[in-house]
Amino acid sequence: MKSVNIKLSLAENVKSFVNIVNRYPYDVDLRAGRHVVDAKSILGIFSLDLSKPITMEIYTDACDDLLADIKPFMA
Repeated sequence: MKSVNIKLSLAENVKSFVNIVNRYPYDVDLRAGRHVVDAKSILGIFSLDLSKPITMEIYTDACDDLLADIKPFMA
């Protein structure tokens, strides 16, 4: 499992982020405080506080391709 911090400040960023994450078969969650949502769910992401960085948890170690794709969102 890998964890990285991301920043999703605009609605367009959320849409792009979800489209990228949905291309990969492994599970990805977003954690903001005690709230955890599926990173492949637009509605779930909008339920989080997007004003500060969010922790993204990727449930595989072979995720270099995903990390490269989401580089613009990394905080």
